[in-house]
Amino acid sequence: MWIIYKSNSQSARQKAISCSDYLKSLGIRVTALESGLECNPFPSLLKETSRLPNLAVILGGDGTVLGAARYLSIHKIPILSFNVGGNLGFLTHDQQLLENKSLWEKLDKDQFAIQSRMMLQGKLELSTSIDHGQKTEDLFWALNDIYFRSYRDEVSPTCSLELEIDGEPVDIYKGDGLILATPTGSTAYAMGTGGPILHPGIEAIVVSPICPMSLSSRTIVVPAGSTLIIKPVGNKNRRVKIWQDGVGKSLLQEGEKCLIQKARHNALMILLEQSSSYYKTLTQKLHWAGNLVNDSTEKIMPNAF
Repeated sequence: MWIIYKSNSQSARQKAISCSDYLKSLGIRVTALESGLECNPFPSLLKETSRLPNLAVILGGDGTVLGAARYLSIHKIPILSFNVGGNLGFLTHDQQLLENKSLWEKLDKDQFAIQSRMMLQGKLELSTSIDHGQKTEDLFWALNDIYFRSYRDEVSPTCSLELEIDGEPVDIYKGDGLILATPTGSTAYAMGTGGPILHPGIEAIVVSPICPMSLSSRTIVVPAGSTLIIKPVGNKNRRVKIWQDGVGKSLLQEGEKCLIQKARHNALMILLEQSSSYYKTLTQKLHWAGNLVNDSTEKIMPNAF
């Protein structure tokens, strides 16, 4: 079993140590490593594919979970996550569940469910002088979103991006950028732009402009099987940066394009029996009907949500 905990978090580190000690006392082989922007444990862990774990326990916030999913999903390693030192925790269980020793017994007896969550795959096509104009490919994945924004060193924060869907030009978005999100990512950056919230059981791609300069530029939702191509247009000196799940990936410049599709593999998220429903998670994390959720004296009608 792997235990991956949030870097620079004392609470996550302490929880990882206590969980590791307890599991080792049960005779379980455990590898515990921290994960963050400055310390990525997955390239070294995944070198020995013959020794992959049956389960990865993630201790941190949603960012730690997203980082793990980008590496573990392609190997079909299930993720069990707990909010230890994180913020909202849309993708995590409450850390209090870790105090229940029966948790590990239930996992050993397969008393849990696995939810499959759609991911996005990006393919950056570059034309390099070394290859004499030939294309090279760089694949990358995201559980939340892949988005494009003007490079931070540019004089103007705006950029122009052409969107093509299934071979058909759709629009040119001029503004701060463009977000392509999964249903999981619909409650992240895309939601901040006014995009819709999609249930994780729905497979689709949300295309949401960031602060567009035209009122006609609107969020659209396209089928998961679509192929989307993003191209920078306009000023050749303005570079666009690609981000995956909030982590910088690379630059997209004039004459280059990025292809976005549904990934062939999904993230496998373990759901415990005690896990709250998706709608309850929304009401708690987004503070919907907060007076009804928190006030035990109120009577909530069955169809209140």
